[in-house]
Parts: sequence; structure tokens; C-alpha cells
Amino acid sequence: MQDLSAIQLKQLMDEGEPLFILDVREPHEVAVAHIEGSRHIPMNTIPTKLQELDPNQAMVIMCHHGMRSRMVGDFLESRGFTHIANLQGGIDAWSTDVDPSVPRY
Repeated sequence: MQDLSAIQLKQLMDEGEPLFILDVREPHEVAVAHIEGSRHIPMNTIPTKLQELDPNQAMVIMCHHGMRSRMVGDFLESRGFTHIANLQGGIDAWSTDVDPSVPRY
């Protein structure tokens, strides 16, 4: 699994890279702040939703600061997923480094 900074993710998005952004935070967190176009699947439901995810698709996993997303990435890799990246600093880094209109919490 590689690590991506918020700035690197924004560059890939601007270049039109076909990325699947998986947001593993809790619903109340997503209600406060999110990245447009991301798919929300809470961390604790990932094992039961594996069939909804493509193991060969380029995927960036995000949470609040990057710790839960790292654990989900490790889990997905152990299940044969490839092309996984962890958003370093999570939505908080996105807000501070890329889009200050996204609320911090």
C-alpha cells in the first residue's frame, strides 16, 4: 500500500485518473465533511461489503486522519486487493492542504 498526500490525490483527480475514493469514517463524520465523489462504507462494515469492491480498481482509502484507512487498506490487501493507497492525514489534510471550504472537526 502506498501513501498519498492530499495534494497528490488532488493532482491525480485533476489529471482524470480513474480513482475510487473509499471513505471509511462513521456516518456522523461524513455528514460534517467529505470529498465529492467518494464512496462511504464505514470501517466496521467493510468485511461484509467486500463483494461491492473491485479488487483490481485503483483505490484511495480515507478517514479522519489516516489511521483507520491504513487498517482497512491492510485488511483489503490481505484479501487480494491491489492498487491501494492511504490518504495521509485523511479529510483533515484535505481540508488544510487542498480545500479549506471542507469543514474541520
